Amino acid sequence: MAATSQYLTLGLAGETFGISIRNVREILDMRPISRLPHAPNFLLGMIDVRGSGYPIVDLRTKLGLPSVAATEATRIIILDVPMKDRLVGVGFVADCVFEVTDIDEQAIEPIPEVGGKWQSNYAAGIGRKGEKFVVIFDLAKLMANDEILEDSSADASRAA
Repeated sequence: MAATSQYLTLGLAGETFGISIRNVREILDMRPISRLPHAPNFLLGMIDVRGSGYPIVDLRTKLGLPSVAATEATRIIILDVPMKDRLVGVGFVADCVFEVTDIDEQAIEPIPEVGGKWQSNYAAGIGRKGEKFVVIFDLAKLMANDEILEDSSADASRAA
């Protein structure tokens, strides 16, 4: 029997992406985000979730896609992101969330080297769900150089 893992599938710019369900804390409707001064363009700001502060990343901007206005389908996905030697709570804004789905780990293929409309160095590979392809995020690579998130998480923890 093939080894499968569960992934939360989400939509960005008409593409389907997947995040390991092991990293997902919760999914929230879009809400007001408090801006942070001098933050990089992909860092929208911070939100409070039951007394804890979370930095919020615009996945579109992080992937080099154009930013768009939030819709009724826009969601914030609160994740445990591996950063250095610990997990950091970070919220990612996605155009929409589809479902939790099983993907065969043995069938995940490497990302093709042909370029595309988004930065593919943040992907662990491409899985399949029926006829659709699901780009699997590598969260450690996606957030590898973003110490600002660690700093803002620490600041929020101290303030709480």
